Amino acid sequence: MEAKAQAKYVRMTPLKARRVVDHVRGMRAVDAVDVLRYAPQRAASVVAKILESAMANARQAAEQAGERFEVEDLHIVEAYVDEGPTMKRIQPRAQGRANRIFKRTSHITLIVGDREVAAKKGRKR
Repeated sequence: MEAKAQAKYVRMTPLKARRVVDHVRGMRAVDAVDVLRYAPQRAASVVAKILESAMANARQAAEQAGERFEVEDLHIVEAYVDEGPTMKRIQPRAQGRANRIFKRTSHITLIVGDREVAAKKGRKR
């Protein structure tokens, strides 16, 4: 069983979000939630929310399929951060000049699955 959760247009640079996602990739989902709860980065709360959503999606899919579901069996199979659209802003500077400010966004995707799914994908930890 595999389930996916995605957050689009998150107002955070992809570089900062990738630091957190790289840290939890391949972990058991329950352990990753604990790690994210105490991580000091701002992206950790967003990634934790997405992970909890993916876990809930897995539970819902298992119930609909009539399969056995254990939250302890879930692993993060895939986790990646894509770059979303960049908002461009202007900041006035001295002598009539202007600087461009780039407000970057991210699309964060997490896929959770069983240990067998994680082994097929080649992700172990």
